[in-house]
Amino acid sequence: MSNGVSGGGGGGSPYRRHKNDVESSGGGDLEEDYDSVNDPFDIVRTKNTSVDRLKRWRQAALVLNASRRFRYTLDLKKEEEKKQIIAKIRTHAQVIRAAYLFQAAGAQPNGTERAPPSPIPTGDYSISPDQLAAMTRDHELSTLQNYGGVKGLSEKLKTNPDKGIHDDESNILERKNVYGSNTYPRKKGRSFWRFVLDACRDTTLIILMVAAAASLALGIKTEGIKEGWYDGGSIFLAVIIVIVVTAVSDYKQSLQFQNLNEEKQNIQLEVVRGGRRIEISIFEIVVGDVIPLQIGDQVPADGVLISGHSLAIDESSMTGESKIVHKDQKSPFLMSGCKVADGYGTMLVTSVGINTEWGLLMASISEDNGEETPLQVRLNGVATFIGIVGLVVAVAVLIILLARYFTGHSKKPNGTIEFIGGKTNLGDAVDGAIKKFTVAVTIVVVAVPEGLPLAVTLTLAYSMRKMMADKALVRRLSACETMGSATTICSDKTGTLTLNLMTVVEAYICGKKIDPPNNKSELPSRLVSLLIEAIAQNTTGSVFLPEGGGDVEVSGSPTEKAILQWGVNLGMNFDIVRSESSIVHAFPFNSEKKRGGVAVKLSDSEIHIHWKGAAEIVLAACTSFMDTNETLVPLDNDKVEYFKNAIETMAAGSLRCVAIAYRPMKEGSFPTNEEELEYWQMPEDELVLLAIIGLKDPCRPNVKEAVLLCKKAGVKVRMVTGDNLQTARAIALECGILESNEDAKEPNLIEGKTFRGYTEDQRLEVADKISVMGRSSPNDKLLLVQALRKKGHVVAVTGDGTNDAPALHEADIGLAMGIQGTEVAKESSDIIILDDNFASVVKVVRWGRSVYANIQKFIQFQLTVNVAALVINVVAAIEGGDVPLNAVQLLWVNLIMDTLGALALATEPPTDHLMDRTPVGRREPLITNIMWRNLLIQSMYQVTVLLVLNFDGTKILHLEHETEENALKKKNTLIFNAFVFCQIFNEFNARKPDEMNVFRGVTKNRLFVGIVGFTAVLQVIIIMFLGKFTTTVRLSWQLWLVSLGIGIISWPLAVVGKLIPVAERPFSEYFSDLFVSCKPSNRRNRGSSRGNEDDS
Repeated sequence: MSNGVSGGGGGGSPYRRHKNDVESSGGGDLEEDYDSVNDPFDIVRTKNTSVDRLKRWRQAALVLNASRRFRYTLDLKKEEEKKQIIAKIRTHAQVIRAAYLFQAAGAQPNGTERAPPSPIPTGDYSISPDQLAAMTRDHELSTLQNYGGVKGLSEKLKTNPDKGIHDDESNILERKNVYGSNTYPRKKGRSFWRFVLDACRDTTLIILMVAAAASLALGIKTEGIKEGWYDGGSIFLAVIIVIVVTAVSDYKQSLQFQNLNEEKQNIQLEVVRGGRRIEISIFEIVVGDVIPLQIGDQVPADGVLISGHSLAIDESSMTGESKIVHKDQKSPFLMSGCKVADGYGTMLVTSVGINTEWGLLMASISEDNGEETPLQVRLNGVATFIGIVGLVVAVAVLIILLARYFTGHSKKPNGTIEFIGGKTNLGDAVDGAIKKFTVAVTIVVVAVPEGLPLAVTLTLAYSMRKMMADKALVRRLSACETMGSATTICSDKTGTLTLNLMTVVEAYICGKKIDPPNNKSELPSRLVSLLIEAIAQNTTGSVFLPEGGGDVEVSGSPTEKAILQWGVNLGMNFDIVRSESSIVHAFPFNSEKKRGGVAVKLSDSEIHIHWKGAAEIVLAACTSFMDTNETLVPLDNDKVEYFKNAIETMAAGSLRCVAIAYRPMKEGSFPTNEEELEYWQMPEDELVLLAIIGLKDPCRPNVKEAVLLCKKAGVKVRMVTGDNLQTARAIALECGILESNEDAKEPNLIEGKTFRGYTEDQRLEVADKISVMGRSSPNDKLLLVQALRKKGHVVAVTGDGTNDAPALHEADIGLAMGIQGTEVAKESSDIIILDDNFASVVKVVRWGRSVYANIQKFIQFQLTVNVAALVINVVAAIEGGDVPLNAVQLLWVNLIMDTLGALALATEPPTDHLMDRTPVGRREPLITNIMWRNLLIQSMYQVTVLLVLNFDGTKILHLEHETEENALKKKNTLIFNAFVFCQIFNEFNARKPDEMNVFRGVTKNRLFVGIVGFTAVLQVIIIMFLGKFTTTVRLSWQLWLVSLGIGIISWPLAVVGKLIPVAERPFSEYFSDLFVSCKPSNRRNRGSSRGNEDDS
């Protein structure tokens, strides 16, 4: 495993790739490259894989139990049904919209308006849920107007458009009783008995049960019920135990997925209750709630718009059309499940849960956890290959055993010949043949590792549960494992590398520095009132002052909160300031333009335009500033230089610089009607600079260690931020992303517009070198991700804004922020970082590597058992005509290696040792040279010792003086016991394939210790008390010591084995080269350049 990746390699990437790795191609469409690979099990990225590609690997897999094997993969049939249901509901929504437009178009001035449905008193409310649902669903504007508009509707719902409902439990409970809760009926999960049924569908187990039934019938017929039921009954019992253990394991797994699913849907959002903004779960929303909406939010319920500015809704999730719909008082209806594409506003909730179109949609489609991961697909390939080998071996063993049996070369334990032609009766002959057949079928059970692909799901389910505790919510299974291959992380700055706790620490007002920044004694009253007006109106945050006094509560994004708090310190009364003027037009903050603005109308009809944004961008639009005498002073070159130096000084001190500016307008130059206002562009020039402020956002305390850990692990951290380049540089130096001032120059440190201006080839050339990108737009982040992926990197990207969605989608692993992230960003992501902390991103990398490492441990363990069991039985069958390990014993071994082995090894917690390695290439061989060495040494040892015992055991164990039957039973019991203890001790070796000390940290994994202990105890019980079932006898303490001795030798043997060096080049490549060289060379005569390429 430590040989997974080594340094060197071409293509500009510092990570060695497998020679067939399409990702190290210089460019081109990566998805096409993936689909062009011939091997059906070679899918390196399941994120956007075509359905045909997914069908191909399913059809190529050798499967004994399809319902179990494919349970956690995408159900392609169900997916098709789900699409059809969504299409039906979307059609319904479109029909409603068409009818609404038809009504609107056909309305005549003298036409009579439709009267609202007669109110059905419901509780204390004068409007029923059906009336509300009909109005919202059918977009009936006339009905809303008949209710008295939003104000009248609010009165009917006993709510306030500004302050919301009263936040007391009895009121909320009453609303839930009358109008329902914001939940929908979920389809019940599978019951335990469904899992039992699935486990019963295993082809080999069914064959075994049929064989056991025949054996049981013949046994009872020939030997009577008292003795005759043991052979068949013991196989039945073993099969039932396998089925129950498998079903319990699978059922527990499904419960974990169910819990994680509920966590995914539990969106947290802000509502206004009693005048204050509070955060609640989407499931707690009730009719009458007032909800603030901003860009990137999901509309959580059906409702009507109270007020909004440039509010645009993406209704594609409901209508299937990607058209953005603008919402205003003429089109105020909002549908649950849609996303806010632009602008901001507040809505009044009118319908929740099953009374909404979205609720109907969610109730009619079951959430499917199915999604194959690249590792799962590859393991299906491994399982198929091993299964074919096992089937061939089993058929060979069956032919040999039956041939020896019917030719009289097979003997009973007492030495007599089993079958004598013409003398042995038919019942005995059939019974003997069934026993041989049962052994062959059981070899198939052991040989086909059905549990191998399921081990991925097991380790992923375990990892996902544990990652929740590490503040990471996995939305897509494959991301969990892909994170282990990540070679670079493109991280945001604010809130991820920093604490997201901003405060205004510096301010430049009236052309000078104000210290402290809220010292208004140095400022003229006119300027203070303009500043307070700008802060209160040009914001998406809010300030709540409790009625009984107490601390002011500020809400909004960290930047908004810091500026609002500064405004409060300057003497701002938020509610009063907002009531003195009204917003008539808004330009919501835009991450491309790096600024946002509002036009406000004062009581004297004067218009003020307020802008706020990136300091150097707003400063460039200013032509004057206000001095201490309240006079406007033109911004000459010296003053511009002074402010620029102030910005650079603050940025070098890792402060975020924000400028606030305004411009007065005469009413005559302002649009007079709504249509003109809709297309009016707010002036962005000739602004008056009011203030430039510096906001401090300290680095997270453990971020430097996390960045260093990534570097040690071969993962390059890149900062991509919208902040000023100097601020980004200062934070990068503080975090350790840039090591020194010498590093802080192009192309290590680059501005977004510079990178954007490069050609595609130039971008590919510099992408690897970039450590910090400042003043970047979301599109720059996307271009960087694309360039890095074309260079062969496995890219993880963090994002929180709506505009980050394309980059999150394009990246191999999209990481959305749980606190600051918008719903759009979260939906485009693969993993949600719940605490917005970069250290949690690094923990995800550890878990990703742990998934891969645990699977490799399990493969090594399982293949050792497979090889040993197959070789022992085959050689014994050919040589002696009988097998030392019978059907019941092999079923017990199968249980140890399949379900129990997977549980023990797939749940190993991650260690720091994982971060000492470089990332694992996604086409690196699953079975590394180190694993081959370990499993060959262990299996050769087991095969040698146990075969020696099989052929010479009677002499070695001094059993000559005993009867032949008793000696054979003791010898076979010892072989079985020693074989099981070899696996128990080898399970410890599998924990650390490339470390000498295999016991390190073993006590931390209680499950591992518990399973190993349980297996050992059960083995003792089997030998001592269940001999009738397993065809074993009790062993003396000397033979117990021999069994343990044979098992324990595997520990020093593993240590000696690890001293043997292994080749750097994977063994599989030697075999493929040998295969190519043995193939006929007729391809060379094609006479085309393509033929020459193939040969080269």
